[in-house]
Amino acid sequence: MLPDFNGACGVIGLQLNLTKTMFMRNGWVPNASFSLKGTTISECSSYVYLGREVNMMNDLAPELGRRKRAAWGAYKSIEDVVKKTKNTRLRAHLFNTMMVKKFAHPASR
Repeated sequence: MLPDFNGACGVIGLQLNLTKTMFMRNGWVPNASFSLKGTTISECSSYVYLGREVNMMNDLAPELGRRKRAAWGAYKSIEDVVKKTKNTRLRAHLFNTMMVKKFAHPASR
């Protein structure tokens, strides 16, 4: 399957970067290594696609951890302003624009 994909890429002028190409194995794939043109393709257990962490177990814990870290990072960037602001509407607006966005939309960076 991989040689077919590489051939189709070559037809339209694309070239696979074999040092960056990785695969993720599910339960139906035998424990064998993948190689193309003498280069062994690395295996990964998870990857980030469109801002969301994907894994074969569909475990959401790593993704929720990523979102929490992103939200705390966003909060830390505006923490001084929020603490100095007495206007509750402005504080709520800052929270909504920075924090909720990070929790709800993983691709928004």
